Amino acid sequence: MNYKGYKDLECYKQARLLRIFIAGITKQFPPHEKFLIIAQVTDSSRSITTNIAEGYGRYTFTDTRNFFIIARGSTTETMEHLATAFDEQYINEETLKSGEEMCELVFKLINGYIAYLDKSKRQIKQTSNPNS
Repeated sequence: MNYKGYKDLECYKQARLLRIFIAGITKQFPPHEKFLIIAQVTDSSRSITTNIAEGYGRYTFTDTRNFFIIARGSTTETMEHLATAFDEQYINEETLKSGEEMCELVFKLINGYIAYLDKSKRQIKQTSNPNS
């Protein structure tokens, strides 16, 4: 069986790489941050891939779109946690830049998928109601 699902989406693939990147850098954060920034940035990065997966499985334009919007928000949240980690001197400027570039790519790809959903919904609506 060759399942073509959310794992084939480029936004998911890149979000997964971002999540792995975050997991790697947080191992270097001080232990007292375990329930603070480590938990927050880990949760927000995981939320991106989780919401992409859940949204993809919804099978309605509205539900799918809403979950992708949540994933997009989690992407910007992750970027803000990276800025905080930099401000607290847990990561250097190079790591911040790499993380921000990854977040920006994921953000753009999610936006692209939302645009694809919107276009697909309009096409179906026009096909089912050609007089509109």
